[in-house]
Amino acid sequence: MTRMIPYVALGAAAFLVAGAAGASTVVLGGGYANECSDAALGGRSDDRAVVVCTTALELETLSFRDRARTYVNRGVLQMRQRQFEAARADFDQASTIDPDLGEAYVNRGATLVGEARYQDGMAQIDKGLSLGVKDPERALFNRALAHEGLGDLRAAYQDYAKAAELNPEWAAPKTELARFTVKRP
Repeated sequence: MTRMIPYVALGAAAFLVAGAAGASTVVLGGGYANECSDAALGGRSDDRAVVVCTTALELETLSFRDRARTYVNRGVLQMRQRQFEAARADFDQASTIDPDLGEAYVNRGATLVGEARYQDGMAQIDKGLSLGVKDPERALFNRALAHEGLGDLRAAYQDYAKAAELNPEWAAPKTELARFTVKRP
């Protein structure tokens, strides 16, 4: 007697190929903090962008919200460079400054997922989602990676599907969904 597995993922998880999806935040105004925000939102991961963020944090007078968001943005840039420890330190700083900034938690969770610390990552992502984030589909995508890493393919599929539903223009969740075959018992 064979057992039907409701969801089967084909191939390796996307994180191994593309990395986690970071959720950056907008900093308005001029100066280095704004340039840092633009770099994070624009998908950059170069060292110069990290230096710009550091310069903003060291030299500019920022509101507590903009300071927290600049830490998140620098952390996102470092996460893209796979400098998970440095990124997590920035997300920690951001959540210390603004404990209600959901992006700090979901990005901390993404770093943990990147290090295959799936359970810890999911807890952080769930906390961030409960606080509210600008791009919940990115948080759901990372949570799907964590579910997949833990072998819960049904939950992974559901999170990828919800991410695709929330942002139909974003190809990453659709690419992951294509790896699954849904079998009805």
